[in-house]
Amino acid sequence: MEKQLSKVDLRVFYFRAIERGKPDIEAPYLDVRLNYKNWTRILFYLKEKHVLKDFYDLYSSHSFDILHAHTLFSNGYIAYKANKRWGTPYIVAVRDVDLNVFFKYRYTLRELGLKILERAQKIVFLSSTYQSQLFSNYIPIKVQEQIREKCVIIPNGINDFYLNNSYSKERNINLDSLSILTVGYITKRKNQLAVCKAIQLLQNEYGINAKYTIVGKVLDGKVMKKINKYSFVNYIPFLNQKELIHEYRQADIYVMPSLTETFGLTYVEAMSQGLPVIYSKGQGFDNQFEEGMVGYHVRSKNVKEIAIRILDVIENYKEISRNCSHLSEKYNWSDISNEYIKIYKEIKG
Repeated sequence: MEKQLSKVDLRVFYFRAIERGKPDIEAPYLDVRLNYKNWTRILFYLKEKHVLKDFYDLYSSHSFDILHAHTLFSNGYIAYKANKRWGTPYIVAVRDVDLNVFFKYRYTLRELGLKILERAQKIVFLSSTYQSQLFSNYIPIKVQEQIREKCVIIPNGINDFYLNNSYSKERNINLDSLSILTVGYITKRKNQLAVCKAIQLLQNEYGINAKYTIVGKVLDGKVMKKINKYSFVNYIPFLNQKELIHEYRQADIYVMPSLTETFGLTYVEAMSQGLPVIYSKGQGFDNQFEEGMVGYHVRSKNVKEIAIRILDVIENYKEISRNCSHLSEKYNWSDISNEYIKIYKEIKG
């Protein structure tokens, strides 16, 4: 997104732990700062104190017209404090880590989260699902109207490479060699093991044989050890974009029932290649489309439901595949960035 927004006068304050070192990325608008030690992450205010000091040392009150915080707590706290000190207005995004880590488990920070939301000019959600979860579980009724009127839904975009190389030809599916794909780190959260169990269920109860390709780095060796027990799994550690787009086109259905997911860009990457998707109920991609339009949502831990939804995709395959190809176009960064620029101009006045 920052690349698309470079048409405006933009700086990105990218802070990370000293131990991680500088990332292998460069851009004229990017300020990479190594300003806290990794262990301080467990002590929120101590970590943020180091980050905030560096922020104030680097910039002045006249540096920006608007601040854009990409997470509610870690980034939003910096924008909140700068707003109190300088009066600079800010917009803030609410993401998976904010709901499923900070609000859910770090009870002592909930009041701070509310203060950041109340002081923000705009609040961005990637999907209506996360907005509903926030208001249902964490926003007191007395301030809901005040906060809700500032909320907007703006999804993430995907890399132009996938949209510029979208696949719109009619797809056919062969039940004698069904191919299922997941792209993502091998972790409990990405839930590839549930897909393995669903495929085994399809084989045992419905006589459908499938190959399951998993692309992604192993972050949890115990999960990978269990996955390796399934003979139908084809594991690929890493692919570049050209190689990955080939895998999307070779597959029949994209299945990723993550336990939690802010958005899930790989769903849209798959869609751009005409690939129907199975996604998590109540997570970031849910409610982007009506059920059955590009695929179906599933309860992440319900193996039988995953299997049944794969059957539903098979039954309506050609129609869903056609929908995926053209509906993926809404996730281009150019249009999404223009939505943000419109918000910036409204705030600046």
